[in-house]
Amino acid sequence: MQGTALEPWSRVLPEQLEQLATTGQHGDFPRWMEAVGALPRIQADRVDLNRAAPLAETNHPVERGTRQEIERLLQQLHPWRKGPFEIHGIHIDSEWRSDWKWERIVPLLTNLQGRRVLDVGCGNGYHCWRMAGAGAALVIGIDPTQLYLAQFQAIRHFLGSRGPVYLLPFGIEAVPSNLRAFDTVFSLGVLYHRRSPLDHLLELKGCLRSEGELVLETLVIEGDEGVTLLPRGRYAKMRNVWFLPTPATLGAWLERCGYRNIRLVDVAPTGIEEQRSTPWMQFESLPEFLTPGDPTRTIEGLPAPRRAIFVANS
Repeated sequence: MQGTALEPWSRVLPEQLEQLATTGQHGDFPRWMEAVGALPRIQADRVDLNRAAPLAETNHPVERGTRQEIERLLQQLHPWRKGPFEIHGIHIDSEWRSDWKWERIVPLLTNLQGRRVLDVGCGNGYHCWRMAGAGAALVIGIDPTQLYLAQFQAIRHFLGSRGPVYLLPFGIEAVPSNLRAFDTVFSLGVLYHRRSPLDHLLELKGCLRSEGELVLETLVIEGDEGVTLLPRGRYAKMRNVWFLPTPATLGAWLERCGYRNIRLVDVAPTGIEEQRSTPWMQFESLPEFLTPGDPTRTIEGLPAPRRAIFVANS
C-alpha cells in the first residue's frame, strides 16, 4: 500500500487490525485457525486460478491418508458458501456455484490486467482468486465474517502467493472515506443487506479513482422505475434483506449517486442448481427457501431471487 494511493489506509490499518485482535474476535476463531495451522504443507507443482475451481496439485498424487487429513481439517471450517476449489484431489463443492456468477461477469468487464481491485463482501475470497487469475495487479477483499478469513487462509496455504490477493476481516466502513484508490470495485450480493443502499453506493464510489469501474450485483424485482420491495419480515428465510429495487430503480439510484456510463448488463433468476446444499454446506439452501411447487415465489410468498448486474464508472 505504501507509496500508492492506498497509503492513507496503510497508516490506519495496523491499528484497525490490533483493535480487531483485542476486542472483536469471534469465539470460534482460534479453533478455526488451529485447523488452518494443522494443514499439511504440500508444495503445489501446479496452481491454476483460471479454472471454475481454482486448483492446487502436485505432479504425483497426494498419499490417501494425507488427503483424508486435509479434507477433515477443511471440513472443520464448514459451511463453505463460496467456491468451488480443487485442492490436491479434494473437490470443495460449496453451496454457491460462484464460478457461474464469474462467467456471467467476466465478458462485461474492462480488462483487469494490471488493475488495483477491491472486492466488497468477498466471502472466503473465491472471486478474489479469479480476479488475480484475470491479471489484476492487487486484489484486496473485505468481509467481516471471520470464518471466511479462516477459509481464505486455508486456500492460500495451498495456492501460495501465486496471486497478489489479500483478505481483510472488515466491512466497507473500515476503508477511509473518499480513498479514491481502486481501478475496479466489486460489490456482489451486498446491496440488499444494507439498510441504506444509497449510502453504500456512495461508499463504493468513494473507493474508486476517477473513471474507475464499479461492478454491482444485487437482488432485484420486476417492475418499473420507482418500485422497490421492502420485505416486512424475512426474505427467503434471510433476516437482513432490506431493499429489492427494480433494475430501472437501481439505475436511477446509481445516477443520483453520481455514477456515469451506467449499464444493466445481466438479469437472471437464481436457480436451485446454482445455490444448494452439499457435503461442504449441509444447512438449508435455496430449494428450502422457495414455495414448494412454485419456484417463482419465496417461502414467504415474495418474488423468488432474481439478480441484476450493473457496470458503471465513477
